[in-house]
Amino acid sequence: MNRIKKLVVVFVLIATSARAQQPINYVNPLMGTLSKFELSNGNTYPAIGMPWGMNLWTPQTGRMGDGWAYKYQDDKITGFKQTHQPSPWMNDYGYFAIMPATGKMRFKEQDRASWFSHKAEVAQPHYYKVYLADADITTEIAPTERAARFRFTFPQTDSAYIIVDAIDRGSYVKIIPSENKIIGYSTRNSGSVPENFKNYFVIQFDKKFDYKATWDEDKFSDKEEMKSKHAGAVIGFKGLNRGDVVNAKIASSFISFEQAELNLKSEIGSKDFDAIKANGAKEWNNVLGRVKVSGGTEEQMRTFYSCLYRMVFFPLKMYEKDAAGKIVHYSPYTGKAEQGYKFAGTGFWDTFRALYPFLHLVYPSIAKEMQQGLISDFKEGGWLPEWSSPGYRAVMVGNNSASVVSEAYLKGLRGYDAETLWQALVHGANNEGPQATGRRGVEYYNRLGYVPNNVKISENVARSLEYAYDDYAIYAFGKALGKPAVETDVYKKRAMNYKKLFDPQTLLMRPKNEDGSFHAPFNPYSWGGAFTEGNSWHYSWSVFQDIEGLKQLMGGDKMFVRMLDSVFIMPPDFGDYSYYGSVIHEMREMQITNMGQYAHGNQPIQHMTYLYNYAGQPWKSQYWIREVMDKLYNSSADGYCGDEDNGQTSAWYVFSALGFYPVTPASTQYVLGTPLFKKAEVTFENGKKLVINASQNSATNRYVQSVSLNGKASSKNYLDHFDLLKGGTINMGMSAQPNKTRGVTTADYPFSMSTSD
Repeated sequence: MNRIKKLVVVFVLIATSARAQQPINYVNPLMGTLSKFELSNGNTYPAIGMPWGMNLWTPQTGRMGDGWAYKYQDDKITGFKQTHQPSPWMNDYGYFAIMPATGKMRFKEQDRASWFSHKAEVAQPHYYKVYLADADITTEIAPTERAARFRFTFPQTDSAYIIVDAIDRGSYVKIIPSENKIIGYSTRNSGSVPENFKNYFVIQFDKKFDYKATWDEDKFSDKEEMKSKHAGAVIGFKGLNRGDVVNAKIASSFISFEQAELNLKSEIGSKDFDAIKANGAKEWNNVLGRVKVSGGTEEQMRTFYSCLYRMVFFPLKMYEKDAAGKIVHYSPYTGKAEQGYKFAGTGFWDTFRALYPFLHLVYPSIAKEMQQGLISDFKEGGWLPEWSSPGYRAVMVGNNSASVVSEAYLKGLRGYDAETLWQALVHGANNEGPQATGRRGVEYYNRLGYVPNNVKISENVARSLEYAYDDYAIYAFGKALGKPAVETDVYKKRAMNYKKLFDPQTLLMRPKNEDGSFHAPFNPYSWGGAFTEGNSWHYSWSVFQDIEGLKQLMGGDKMFVRMLDSVFIMPPDFGDYSYYGSVIHEMREMQITNMGQYAHGNQPIQHMTYLYNYAGQPWKSQYWIREVMDKLYNSSADGYCGDEDNGQTSAWYVFSALGFYPVTPASTQYVLGTPLFKKAEVTFENGKKLVINASQNSATNRYVQSVSLNGKASSKNYLDHFDLLKGGTINMGMSAQPNKTRGVTTADYPFSMSTSD
């Protein structure tokens, strides 16, 4: 008998250990939610959904229309919102909310709000549960890509209600008592959609309605159908005992009510809550489990998988499957249902740097769909988006769709219309489009090689530097496509335009006037003006395509390293920030981290820690990369040091924890850093597995002593994409002391146009 008991204990321990080791159990969806307008620790919300799903769900603590949908420091929940919001700065579109209540029938947000506690809150990627204290109700959510199941557990009451808020600015609801159903639509958006934009929803309950009412802007109505500036519905139940459950199935569509019904049938059908939850857990573990790490602390594991979770949402799928199984989508450009793929909710200014490189490496199938989605954008709207949410949004600078398109092809993605994308890149590079598409100031840039500072085009240095990198990306794409030199050489030449803004006096990038003179006075600490959310010390490193050329402009290896070192020891001075009118959150986030001018909370400088590899001192990269991982990330509600930005800031961490990073995304090289874990395993879609061993790794052993790939020693400061895809083993020897003889020759330096093309 004792032997049987011991076996049972062993089996229980094994099962418990297996559950603990599942990636979803390391994820904290609340990471980064302790944020506000003045200071971002991520500016995230607990996104409950499926990888790259069409919809996400989040508990709502802020007011509808406020980009800060959920703040960790808040005390009350006002509803559970279907959301498509990529960022509080972009806000949301097509959203609506559902909220249970007891007692007096009510509708308004603050009237229905309930106290809650994080102690009675469970947040996982595939499941959310919270106790609403004022109503004495437990709410649970289990999502699919375009639908979700809700489970409401009520107290004993004769006045139980569920509120459906279709949001203001034009909405519609219809209660259908004979079917225990509510249908409706929301038109609320933040721009970039046609007049006919709607998010249609269908909500099916499993219990007969005892009460029903609609909401008409500011009052209840006994009508079962309501079209109003602000429409909503309330249905109620009598005679509930404590523990009674009301289930709801919800699906939506940007196309029609019929398509929403089809999405409900195909994704939920007769599957109960627990089945949907189990399916969600399985899918999330499959996606996150493509990368397995071990040999780190529990906190490092939590931070790693919480970051990886953030990387597999945006851009969201905006496409659906019709009754014939064809891929269709609502087009925010034509206002019609169109054939083909469509994605929405990302800004390439942020995500071209590391998020897309990771998708191209580990998740190429979804990345291929995204390329097909870009083809839809171009064919329907005439331009590639630089920010989509869901159509073109006039935000940020650059023409970085070129990097995303070029990189995908250079890294082996095929099976889509690359020729159309080539045409899209050429069009965007030579024209100025609407809503931040194409290139603002393109006439100046193509004529002078830069956008002047005195022609009333702001952020001109940032634009010019990014255009130059984007020109390199177009050149590399054209070359890979076999385009003749007469078509590609112009972009090769323009890729060197960064040199025209380099100031040999300050050794930094400086705004220049149309006549060729540098703008004066010049304060390299000053934020804004000629730069985007940063200053010259941040943007001067934005020569992704030719770090060697930049280094030579600065005076060679020694001076380049001195300039890099200076970033960390200078005061966190903002200079003249009158362009913004006040201290913006990115400034404050740089200031409080105590790392000088290094502003990891924003994207322009995030690659800079890797640049010592181009000057023969890779150990300094290893030191600073580990400093950033250790000090500026954790898995808690204040886990980021600035905006997470749709997977980009998370992607920096995930790449860096693996030991390499894509400094030049539109190339096939990854620059070496320092791995965080003793072991990492990446399973590629081709079935090959890459194992990264760093058995001597520890908090003190941050320095790479040696590197070998499949038993062959390498002194190179980079890895090749296609070598990684072959699978095998990378062994990294680690030590507490830097190896100052490895990676120090010019032959070891990573790709630069000046030396590699």
